[in-house]
Amino acid sequence: MFTAQEIDRIIEMAWEDRTPFEAIHFQFGITEAEVVKIMRNELKRSSWKRWRKRVNSGVSQKHQKIRNPEIDRFKCQLQRQITGNRISKR
Repeated sequence: MFTAQEIDRIIEMAWEDRTPFEAIHFQFGITEAEVVKIMRNELKRSSWKRWRKRVNSGVSQKHQKIRNPEIDRFKCQLQRQITGNRISKR
């Protein structure tokens, strides 16, 4: 389904607190449940538990509905267009 590089990028995005699941869905077309499944399969058990605890703790802004309503974008305003999984350089 995904290459090793794509799985690495999904895991990286999932670990980032400010990257919502909607951004992962936008780039890869997978749901939150599928991200959770990938994280469960790819991470060590202790790492997976730590990630799930963090995502559900309120510290993370992984869920769009929890985020500040003023944040209405997936990327920095200084960043250029996201094309597929590649981010254009400045």
